[in-house]
Amino acid sequence: MTVNDDVTEYINKTQPWQIDVCEKLRAMIDETVPGVEERLQYGKPHYLKNGHYAAVIAVAKSKVSFMVFNATDIPEVKGFLRSMGNGERKTVDITEGQDVDYGQLASFLSKTTAAL
Repeated sequence: MTVNDDVTEYINKTQPWQIDVCEKLRAMIDETVPGVEERLQYGKPHYLKNGHYAAVIAVAKSKVSFMVFNATDIPEVKGFLRSMGNGERKTVDITEGQDVDYGQLASFLSKTTAAL
């Protein structure tokens, strides 16, 4: 993945714990999705594979949200992974001090990008 300077700037404007989470998510996405494209779109870091949306990172005041696309076949995990809209997108909200299973997130992302 070619690192996008606008995404780096977006991440570096957040709180220190959020920078850490975002950088770990960014590295996980790069390792999980071969050839992923990173860009700032709609004011947030978006990740695309072969021109199709794969994931988004969004930082809010008290959380970092990580959303995957093409996730209809990924079941919700109560208290962890929730459906958005018609279930085609799934989101995880990460808060300060929370233990994050990046391996599990990579597994979700691997499944949702396999057909792209």
